Amino acid sequence: MDVQRHSVHTLVFRSLKRTHDMFLSNQGTLPPVDPSTELLKKAIKSKDSYSPVLDRVRRNNHLKSNHDHNSDPPPPGDDTFNGGNNSSAMVPYGGGMGHSVSLSSSMPTNTNSTSSTVMNLPPKKTPAIAKPRWHAPWKLYRVISGHLGWVRCCAIEPGNDWFATGSADRVIKIWDLASGKLKVSLTGHISSVRGLAVSHRHPYLFSCGEDRQVKCWDLEYNKVIRHYHGHLSAVYSMALHPNIDVLVTAGRDSTARVWDMRTKANVHTLAGHTNTVASVICQAAEPQVITGSHDCTIRLWDLAAGKSRATLTNHKKSVRSVVFHPALYMFASASPDNIKQWKCPEGKFIQNLSGHNAIVNCLAVNADGVLVSGADNGSMQLWDWRTGYNFQRLQAPVQPGSMDSEAGVFSITFDMSGTRMITTEADKTIKVYKEDDTAVRLVIYIKCRMNLFTMIVSYSYYFYFLL
Repeated sequence: MDVQRHSVHTLVFRSLKRTHDMFLSNQGTLPPVDPSTELLKKAIKSKDSYSPVLDRVRRNNHLKSNHDHNSDPPPPGDDTFNGGNNSSAMVPYGGGMGHSVSLSSSMPTNTNSTSSTVMNLPPKKTPAIAKPRWHAPWKLYRVISGHLGWVRCCAIEPGNDWFATGSADRVIKIWDLASGKLKVSLTGHISSVRGLAVSHRHPYLFSCGEDRQVKCWDLEYNKVIRHYHGHLSAVYSMALHPNIDVLVTAGRDSTARVWDMRTKANVHTLAGHTNTVASVICQAAEPQVITGSHDCTIRLWDLAAGKSRATLTNHKKSVRSVVFHPALYMFASASPDNIKQWKCPEGKFIQNLSGHNAIVNCLAVNADGVLVSGADNGSMQLWDWRTGYNFQRLQAPVQPGSMDSEAGVFSITFDMSGTRMITTEADKTIKVYKEDDTAVRLVIYIKCRMNLFTMIVSYSYYFYFLL
């Protein structure tokens, strides 16, 4: 036992000696110490740590000299107060190297008292908290059934007369927006339909799906007139450029492809993501194309060059939806960790919208600043865009015959007026929401009641004093 203890002590001693020798060998390689820098550092540190003490020394010296010589106080810049020539300074600093650091404080002095005085600090201003704008609550007023599978996507016609939905039953259905009645069913896809877009410039409906097909439908004849071939896997999202005849699609092959609408040519292949591209959006201003991916990044693309101009890596989980604000030069992105707002064109981060603790599948925003997020557990949350205030939470009831697990919200779309909201869900239904017209601001009502209560109390005291 003693032999083992001796060997352990020997090893420890050798290790300590080796470490000591190593530090000694490195000691000569350290950069030389600049004396002026050291003096400056000491002066700044002393002023930071001992400023109140130095100020008291300065005041005491001033009172003493005033009492003995009955002379005026020297100016604040005098060396008496700088700590260089003052024998009572806490840290003398001569400034012989060409530097001059004044240790005098700018605190107000009270010459009538020799005791310690309270430091007069400037009052801190309370940061202003933005008040959210009042929005009327939304309520469910119509449930449309007709699909035989999960309803994955929705697109509104520019004239606000009808809307189209795509489903896992491989059928595209067109519904009347006012009555909710089925107008026509389009068949042609051989797998789930994942994306729809209606052109504002032509009578065309575009669709994409898990069968890797991208189709252009002529709505005058209700048949397919063009196919866009090129994706290597399922196509999950699509968007139309508002000004030029360009279609952008994105999917599971980790790319977004830019197509010439008329010639069917693949103009650009936007490569850079390392996982499924779940959402793509287009706008007329820069950046004209934005994609969100399961690789937790958002990319802003230069459409002319076909290259990425910025990559946003703030999200820590997969980004499943991105959406532009219809009036502001901003966009939002959804992920299970947060909903984030960004400012174009450089993608500057604005704020987090926290609280939707689920996998957020979709986002939508209208011109009034109502941002809606829908999750895979059927929950929906409505936010005030400017302040990020969550003013309403919805949980739509699952349709009879469906399981509770079939409560996911796959897409949310506002109509052209922004007053109706259409959701497509996992219970095979389409739900339509609108603002509650009977809702009033409860804050105004309470305020009026409080003013009335104050008035009654005031008059009661008045009559009491008259008696």
